[in-house]
Amino acid sequence: MPTPILMPALSPTMEQGKLAKWLKKEGDKVASGDAIAEIETDKATMEVEAVDEGTIGKIMVAEGTEGVAVNTPIALLLGEGEDAAALKSYGAEPPQPAPAKAGQEAEPVKVEKANGAPAASQVNGHNGANGSRVFASPLARRIAKDAGIDLGAVKGTGPHGRIVKHDIEEAKASGTATPAAAAAPAQNGGALVPSRLAAAIPDDQIIAMYERGTYELRPLDNMRKTIAARLTQATQTIPHFRLFVECEIDTLLEARQRINMRSPKDGQPGAFKVSVNDFIVKALGLALQRVPDANATFTERGILLHKASDVGVAVAVEGGLFTPVIRGVEQKSLADISNEVKDLAERARKRRLAPHEYQGGTTAVSNLGMFGVDNFDAVINPPHATILAVGRGEKRAVVKGGQIVVATTMGCTLSCDHRVVDGALGARLLQAFKGYIEEPVTMLA
Repeated sequence: MPTPILMPALSPTMEQGKLAKWLKKEGDKVASGDAIAEIETDKATMEVEAVDEGTIGKIMVAEGTEGVAVNTPIALLLGEGEDAAALKSYGAEPPQPAPAKAGQEAEPVKVEKANGAPAASQVNGHNGANGSRVFASPLARRIAKDAGIDLGAVKGTGPHGRIVKHDIEEAKASGTATPAAAAAPAQNGGALVPSRLAAAIPDDQIIAMYERGTYELRPLDNMRKTIAARLTQATQTIPHFRLFVECEIDTLLEARQRINMRSPKDGQPGAFKVSVNDFIVKALGLALQRVPDANATFTERGILLHKASDVGVAVAVEGGLFTPVIRGVEQKSLADISNEVKDLAERARKRRLAPHEYQGGTTAVSNLGMFGVDNFDAVINPPHATILAVGRGEKRAVVKGGQIVVATTMGCTLSCDHRVVDGALGARLLQAFKGYIEEPVTMLA
């Protein structure tokens, strides 16, 4: 029987992607490890490799198709001795998941019984508020959860009555779906969870407020959809508070100039050009080592206390942003951090980062100083517990020893997840950071 080639999960959070390009065509022979297609996620374009050898018998998803759910069959692979006649037998039995490549997570396939009824092992089952069993796509379940909609009150229009994204959007627009039942107390001591969150204004109502011809509707790409979902999740589920401090950076600017003067010329081995942001990344990483309780992540099972300082760096790209992660910042030199940030930023703008390069981490730096911004509040990027928003360095009047003098200062705002980082803990982290910034020689000790 032909083996289905499934849409892979290229990251733990991926639910769907775009089949950008086929690198093989029907009739082509493939071996394990051969690149067969290019998949676009919200973050990157990556090649998919075959895990079995055989012949591409049928392509089931055309190039350019968007919204292909993870584990959906995208092609059928004929094994040794099989020909096109074997394709007719596909579907007589539930398809089995292909083995996962190293580094990819294998997820169960959503299968149907041969008679058309949902299989008992189907993974997208969900109990409605009335206890009935309902079936929904992962994307539909997530949207319903965010909107506080009870899946049991939604009529599915997908295969075999499965609830899909369109059904949830219809329920939101009509207002007919009942609110989801209040979540049971969590097992971490009975933490209370809100029963529902305020629903967004339906699209039709928003568009109706504006006269036709006065706007252009630009469709959301996968990156913008993911950013919208993640930021909504962050602001609704993470209790933010902010701490602000002003750092004097004249000594740092002098140190930066002296360090860069020691760099080999451009193009020579070991060349580097350290930026102020590289000092900021290094200082934050060292501060997390000095205040280890802030180097943490919240989970319902407990707080994860991390050993290394893995610092994300926000990089603006066309249509959104990436936050590639610099691992083990506390152990790296300023030159190493500088070169790594430049490499990750360049590949981020080309959307060529691998998932492990932008996932995880414990904190992040978002620097808008180059745009003339004095200070701002940044939204925490889950699963981080903090994010540092950095404004521009500017000469300002400050008081020293009772005298007004001119100094270059830089405003820094630390957003904290109050479930993990309390006020005093956040203040200690920010003070440790300020100490490193104002005495940069201590970063080199």
